[in-house]
Amino acid sequence: MIHQSGSCYRIHDASIVDPIPTWLFQPEALAQRGLLTGASTGRRQAHFFTHQGRALVLRHYWRGGMVARLSTDVYAWTGSERTRPIREWRLLNTLRERHLPVPRPVAAQACRIGPGYRGDLITERIPESRPWDEWLREGRATEPQLWQTIGSTLRRFHQAGAWHADLNVRNILVDAQQTIWLIDWDRGRLHVGPVDGRGNLKRLKRSLDKHPPLARLAENGWPHLLKGYETPG
Repeated sequence: MIHQSGSCYRIHDASIVDPIPTWLFQPEALAQRGLLTGASTGRRQAHFFTHQGRALVLRHYWRGGMVARLSTDVYAWTGSERTRPIREWRLLNTLRERHLPVPRPVAAQACRIGPGYRGDLITERIPESRPWDEWLREGRATEPQLWQTIGSTLRRFHQAGAWHADLNVRNILVDAQQTIWLIDWDRGRLHVGPVDGRGNLKRLKRSLDKHPPLARLAENGWPHLLKGYETPG
Protein backbone atom coordinates (compact mmCIF):
# COMPACT_ATOMS: atom_id res chain seq x y z
CA MET A 1 0.00 0.00 0.00
CA ILE A 2 1.23 3.47 -0.86
CA HIS A 3 1.39 5.95 2.01
CA GLN A 4 1.39 9.71 1.48
CA SER A 5 3.33 12.04 3.76
CA GLY A 6 3.26 15.64 2.64
CA SER A 7 4.46 15.74 -0.97
CA CYS A 8 6.01 12.25 -0.83
CA TYR A 9 4.44 8.90 -1.68
CA ARG A 10 6.10 5.84 -0.19
CA ILE A 11 5.77 2.06 -0.25
CA HIS A 12 7.75 -0.36 1.92
CA ASP A 13 8.08 -3.92 3.17
CA ALA A 14 6.72 -3.77 6.71
CA SER A 15 8.40 -7.08 7.58
CA ILE A 16 11.80 -5.40 7.17
CA VAL A 17 11.23 -1.88 8.50
CA ASP A 18 8.04 -0.25 9.76
CA PRO A 19 7.48 2.63 9.83
CA ILE A 20 9.99 3.74 7.24
CA PRO A 21 12.24 6.60 8.48
CA THR A 22 12.41 9.35 5.85
CA TRP A 23 16.14 9.80 6.49
CA LEU A 24 16.80 6.33 5.02
CA PHE A 25 16.43 7.99 1.61
CA GLN A 26 19.04 10.68 2.40
CA PRO A 27 22.74 9.81 1.89
CA GLU A 28 23.83 12.77 4.02
CA ALA A 29 21.70 11.60 6.94
CA LEU A 30 23.01 8.05 6.58
CA ALA A 31 26.57 9.39 6.65
CA GLN A 32 25.88 11.47 9.77
CA ARG A 33 24.63 8.35 11.54
CA GLY A 34 27.68 6.37 10.46
CA LEU A 35 25.58 3.90 8.45
CA LEU A 36 27.17 4.28 5.02
CA THR A 37 29.51 1.46 4.07
CA GLY A 38 30.40 2.39 0.49
CA ALA A 39 29.13 3.37 -2.93
CA SER A 40 29.07 1.93 -6.40
CA THR A 41 30.99 3.39 -9.31
CA GLY A 42 29.47 4.76 -12.47
CA ARG A 43 27.10 7.50 -13.56
CA ARG A 44 24.19 6.25 -11.46
CA GLN A 45 25.92 5.87 -8.12
CA ALA A 46 24.25 3.74 -5.46
CA HIS A 47 24.92 4.06 -1.73
CA PHE A 48 25.52 1.00 0.44
CA PHE A 49 24.48 1.18 4.08
CA THR A 50 23.31 -0.88 7.05
CA HIS A 51 20.11 -0.52 9.04
CA GLN A 52 18.91 -2.78 11.83
CA GLY A 53 21.49 -5.39 10.91
CA ARG A 54 20.60 -5.48 7.20
CA ALA A 55 22.86 -4.56 4.30
CA LEU A 56 20.89 -2.25 2.01
CA VAL A 57 21.33 -0.24 -1.18
CA LEU A 58 19.92 3.25 -1.82
CA ARG A 59 19.58 4.32 -5.45
CA HIS A 60 18.42 7.73 -6.65
CA TYR A 61 16.76 7.99 -10.06
CA TRP A 62 18.79 10.04 -12.52
CA ARG A 63 17.76 10.97 -16.02
CA GLY A 64 19.90 9.97 -18.99
CA GLY A 65 20.35 11.06 -22.58
CA MET A 66 19.68 14.51 -23.98
CA VAL A 67 16.82 15.23 -21.57
CA ALA A 68 19.28 15.15 -18.66
CA ARG A 69 20.63 18.50 -19.88
CA LEU A 70 17.29 20.05 -18.99
CA SER A 71 16.60 18.10 -15.79
CA THR A 72 18.99 15.71 -14.10
CA ASP A 73 16.53 13.90 -11.84
CA VAL A 74 12.99 15.30 -12.17
CA TYR A 75 10.34 13.22 -13.97
CA ALA A 76 6.84 14.20 -15.07
CA TRP A 77 4.16 13.35 -12.52
CA THR A 78 1.29 11.21 -13.85
CA GLY A 79 0.21 9.56 -10.60
CA SER A 80 1.96 7.73 -7.78
CA GLU A 81 1.44 4.25 -9.26
CA ARG A 82 3.13 5.35 -12.49
CA THR A 83 6.28 6.70 -10.85
CA ARG A 84 9.46 4.82 -11.66
CA PRO A 85 10.51 3.88 -8.11
CA ILE A 86 7.10 2.52 -7.10
CA ARG A 87 6.75 0.61 -10.37
CA GLU A 88 10.20 -0.90 -9.92
CA TRP A 89 9.44 -1.79 -6.28
CA ARG A 90 6.29 -3.64 -7.36
CA LEU A 91 8.06 -5.38 -10.24
CA LEU A 92 10.89 -6.61 -8.00
CA ASN A 93 8.36 -7.86 -5.48
CA THR A 94 6.51 -9.83 -8.17
CA LEU A 95 9.71 -11.28 -9.64
CA ARG A 96 10.78 -12.49 -6.20
CA GLU A 97 7.38 -14.10 -5.71
CA ARG A 98 8.12 -16.03 -8.89
CA HIS A 99 11.46 -17.17 -7.40
CA LEU A 100 13.58 -15.17 -9.83
CA PRO A 101 16.99 -13.91 -8.59
CA VAL A 102 16.52 -10.17 -8.05
CA PRO A 103 17.20 -7.98 -5.01
CA ARG A 104 14.49 -7.83 -2.35
CA PRO A 105 12.71 -4.46 -2.49
CA VAL A 106 12.62 -2.66 0.86
CA ALA A 107 11.18 0.81 0.21
CA ALA A 108 10.54 3.33 -2.54
CA GLN A 109 9.52 6.96 -2.60
CA ALA A 110 8.41 9.57 -5.10
CA CYS A 111 8.35 13.18 -3.91
CA ARG A 112 6.41 15.75 -5.91
CA ILE A 113 8.05 18.96 -7.06
CA GLY A 114 5.50 21.08 -8.90
CA PRO A 115 4.44 19.12 -11.98
CA GLY A 116 7.26 16.61 -11.51
CA TYR A 117 8.83 14.31 -8.92
CA ARG A 118 12.12 12.88 -7.72
CA GLY A 119 12.46 9.24 -6.76
CA ASP A 120 14.51 6.77 -4.74
CA LEU A 121 14.57 3.01 -4.19
CA ILE A 122 16.02 0.91 -1.35
CA THR A 123 16.74 -2.78 -1.85
CA GLU A 124 18.60 -5.45 0.07
CA ARG A 125 22.20 -5.87 -0.98
CA ILE A 126 23.13 -9.23 -2.53
CA PRO A 127 25.75 -10.72 -0.16
CA GLU A 128 29.26 -11.26 -1.51
CA SER A 129 28.31 -10.23 -5.03
CA ARG A 130 30.09 -8.18 -7.68
CA PRO A 131 29.20 -7.00 -11.18
CA TRP A 132 29.99 -9.50 -13.90
CA ASP A 133 32.44 -7.18 -15.68
CA GLU A 134 34.63 -7.12 -12.56
CA TRP A 135 34.80 -10.91 -12.62
CA LEU A 136 35.78 -10.74 -16.27
CA ARG A 137 38.46 -8.09 -15.80
CA GLU A 138 40.04 -10.13 -13.00
CA GLY A 139 40.10 -13.27 -15.13
CA ARG A 140 37.72 -15.10 -12.78
CA ALA A 141 35.01 -15.76 -15.35
CA THR A 142 36.80 -17.73 -18.05
CA GLU A 143 35.24 -21.13 -17.27
CA PRO A 144 32.43 -22.12 -19.66
CA GLN A 145 30.11 -23.13 -16.81
CA LEU A 146 29.72 -19.57 -15.52
CA TRP A 147 28.84 -18.31 -18.99
CA GLN A 148 26.30 -21.12 -19.35
CA THR A 149 24.81 -20.27 -15.95
CA ILE A 150 24.34 -16.66 -17.01
CA GLY A 151 22.63 -17.85 -20.20
CA SER A 152 20.31 -20.24 -18.39
CA THR A 153 19.43 -17.55 -15.82
CA LEU A 154 18.51 -15.10 -18.56
CA ARG A 155 16.34 -17.78 -20.12
CA ARG A 156 14.47 -18.20 -16.83
CA PHE A 157 13.58 -14.51 -16.81
CA HIS A 158 12.47 -14.45 -20.42
CA GLN A 159 10.43 -17.62 -20.04
CA ALA A 160 8.68 -15.97 -17.08
CA GLY A 161 7.85 -12.93 -19.24
CA ALA A 162 10.37 -10.60 -17.58
CA TRP A 163 12.04 -8.05 -19.86
CA HIS A 164 15.00 -5.98 -18.61
CA ALA A 165 15.27 -2.50 -20.13
CA ASP A 166 19.04 -2.15 -19.74
CA LEU A 167 20.70 -5.55 -19.69
CA ASN A 168 24.45 -4.99 -19.52
CA VAL A 169 27.53 -6.37 -17.77
CA ARG A 170 27.06 -4.02 -14.78
CA ASN A 171 23.49 -5.14 -14.12
CA ILE A 172 24.45 -8.80 -13.80
CA LEU A 173 25.83 -9.73 -10.38
CA VAL A 174 27.73 -12.90 -9.52
CA ASP A 175 27.90 -13.96 -5.88
CA ALA A 176 30.39 -16.20 -4.08
CA GLN A 177 28.44 -19.33 -5.04
CA GLN A 178 28.34 -18.12 -8.67
CA THR A 179 24.60 -17.54 -8.49
CA ILE A 180 23.49 -14.97 -11.05
CA TRP A 181 21.37 -11.97 -10.08
CA LEU A 182 19.81 -9.23 -12.23
CA ILE A 183 19.58 -5.72 -10.77
CA ASP A 184 18.35 -2.26 -11.84
CA TRP A 185 14.87 -3.09 -13.14
CA ASP A 186 13.92 0.53 -13.82
CA ARG A 187 11.56 0.52 -16.86
CA GLY A 188 11.51 -3.29 -16.84
CA ARG A 189 8.29 -5.03 -17.77
CA LEU A 190 6.51 -8.27 -16.97
CA HIS A 191 4.48 -9.86 -19.75
CA VAL A 192 1.80 -12.51 -19.45
CA GLY A 193 3.77 -15.13 -21.38
CA PRO A 194 7.39 -15.72 -22.46
CA VAL A 195 9.17 -12.85 -24.19
CA ASP A 196 11.52 -12.83 -27.16
CA GLY A 197 14.87 -12.27 -25.48
CA ARG A 198 16.96 -11.68 -28.60
CA GLY A 199 16.91 -7.91 -28.11
CA ASN A 200 18.09 -8.29 -24.51
CA LEU A 201 20.93 -10.57 -25.60
CA LYS A 202 22.03 -8.15 -28.34
CA ARG A 203 22.11 -5.31 -25.81
CA LEU A 204 24.20 -7.42 -23.44
CA LYS A 205 26.61 -8.34 -26.23
CA ARG A 206 27.01 -4.67 -27.17
CA SER A 207 27.93 -3.84 -23.58
CA LEU A 208 30.73 -6.42 -23.84
CA ASP A 209 31.90 -5.25 -27.27
CA LYS A 210 32.30 -1.66 -26.05
CA HIS A 211 35.35 -2.70 -24.03
CA PRO A 212 38.12 -4.50 -25.98
CA PRO A 213 39.36 -6.62 -23.03
CA LEU A 214 35.80 -7.85 -22.38
CA ALA A 215 35.14 -8.35 -26.09
CA ARG A 216 38.17 -10.66 -26.33
CA LEU A 217 36.90 -12.76 -23.42
CA ALA A 218 33.45 -12.86 -24.98
CA GLU A 219 34.83 -14.42 -28.16
CA ASN A 220 35.28 -17.66 -26.24
CA GLY A 221 32.58 -17.25 -23.62
CA TRP A 222 29.62 -16.00 -25.62
CA PRO A 223 28.93 -19.32 -27.40
CA HIS A 224 28.69 -20.98 -23.97
CA LEU A 225 26.26 -18.29 -22.79
CA LEU A 226 24.08 -18.97 -25.83
CA LYS A 227 24.29 -22.70 -25.16
CA GLY A 228 23.01 -22.13 -21.62
CA TYR A 229 20.29 -19.85 -22.91
CA GLU A 230 19.12 -22.25 -25.59
CA THR A 231 19.12 -25.37 -23.41
CA PRO A 232 15.71 -25.91 -21.77
CA GLY A 233 15.97 -25.84 -18.01
